[in-house]
Order: sequence, then structure tokens, then C-alpha cells
Amino acid sequence: MDIKHLQYFIEVANFNSFTRAADHLFITQPTISKMIKNLETELGVELFDRSRKQLILTDAGRVVLEQAKLIDKAFHNLETEMDNLLGLKKGHIRIGLPPIIEASFFPRILSRFHQDYPNITFQLVEDGSKKIEESVQNDLIDIGVIVLPTNNTLFHHFAFLEEDINLIVHPSHPHACGKEIDLADLENESFILFNKDYVLRDLIISSCNEAGFSPHIVTESSRWDFIEEMVYCKLGVALLPESLCRHDERIKTIKVRNPSISWNLGFIWSKDHYLSYAAKEWLKYTREALSHK
Repeated sequence: MDIKHLQYFIEVANFNSFTRAADHLFITQPTISKMIKNLETELGVELFDRSRKQLILTDAGRVVLEQAKLIDKAFHNLETEMDNLLGLKKGHIRIGLPPIIEASFFPRILSRFHQDYPNITFQLVEDGSKKIEESVQNDLIDIGVIVLPTNNTLFHHFAFLEEDINLIVHPSHPHACGKEIDLADLENESFILFNKDYVLRDLIISSCNEAGFSPHIVTESSRWDFIEEMVYCKLGVALLPESLCRHDERIKTIKVRNPSISWNLGFIWSKDHYLSYAAKEWLKYTREALSHK
């Protein structure tokens, strides 16, 4: 038995399918089937009940899966420590980013970091704050950028950006000539919001409720550029972070007051999971870069 046997077994258990696990690992289905069969032979137990349409773990399979995950995690930590001993000559960092932050900033930091550590690679995962928190908690990514606040019992964090949320409207909209607007004046508008994976959506709805109304949501999206395009097509109005409102000159931007809305972005990382030296160095490097921005 080697670590590959256990890793392949974990993948099959995750997907409940030899075929899907093989596709995910970029190997053939007969190869992974043979590996699992060899593991069953060596352990002297059947790990899966193959008599049904859906692949199901046996009692022995569940026990082996629990231990296999612990072994795989320990092996991953061992690999990471070996990388650390090489003085950050190599490594891999998994970072979750919401697709609603200004696009040019993080690539500049990544580029400078890459110049100093050319053999450290990155996996960038775009998702809403809620999914990013889940992924950090489940050790699917190392570091996440989210809308604060966060759960301080689960995550370390530091804030790096606070900015206003502004209203965007079509130039022909009745409010387009104004520079500021009370949130309550938008009670009868149709809103285009981010979907339920985004904390910004909750923030906007709670602010509207504070202003005395529930927003009429005409549609939702996960893409800020698509939201801007829908505003330009007169489907409704939207509220976006100030840095994103500068991208499309075809729409008008108006400050919101009574109450004003702002968001606070920050990095989070788990208190319970191991953080590699490469990831720690990235956090240190980024914190310094942001402090000078």
C-alpha cells in the first residue's frame, strides 16, 4: 500500500463513482478500479458495496476513509514542511477571491511576489464570501478574501479595504442628474443584486430594510460587469462598490446616504488548519504591500 492507493480511494468515495474520480484525477477508469481492488485485497475487506446502482461505502470502507483522510492530511503537511526546508524555493498557495473586487490590483501584487519567489504557484478560486469562508474552513483553500466581519473563533483575519457602495443607473433615469440620494428614495425601483452566495447582497437588503422598505429584486447575477450591462439596458438599478463603478462611462454613479452603505474587505485563514510557509510569506508580503498602497 502507498499513499496513492489511499488518495485514489478518497476520490472515489468523494464522487461515489470510479468514472468521475478517474476523470477528476486524469487517469483511466480501469487504473483506478485496479488500485482500489489492490487496496481491498491488501486490507482483506470490501470498501464499496457494488451491488447497487450507486456506489456506497461499506462499514469497513467508512472506517478506512476516516483514517485515509488523516493519513493524506499528514502526508500533505509533510510535503509542505519539506518545501519549507528548501527556503520557499517551491510551494503552492490556494487563494479565494470574490469576483466583485477591482480586477487589476491583485495581479500586480502576484506579479511582484512571483518575481521574488518564481517557483511558488497559485490556484485562484473565484467565489462569493460565503463559499470562500466554507472553503477555508474545509481546507479547500488556504487564504480567502471576504467581506468582513467574519467568525473570529474559526478564522484569523486582517482588513485591507473599506469603500462606499454606490448606486448606478442608466443616464436617462430620473435620478441620474443627482450626485446623492437617500436610500429610501429607491423604494419603488427594481434592483439587480448579486446572488445569495455574496455577503454584499445581504448587506444591501439589510440597509434597505433599515431605510424602511424591502427591495424589489428583478434579477440576480454573480458578475458585476453583467450587472452593469443590465443597468445600461434599463432592466433596473444596482448598488456596487465604488471601485467598480468607474469602469463603465455609459452609466451614472450616485452616492447613497441615509444610510450610507460601505463594505470592508479582509483576508481570512483558518485557526484549525496548517498554513504553509509559502502561504504565510504571501500574507506577510501582501499585508506590507497593502499598507503602502
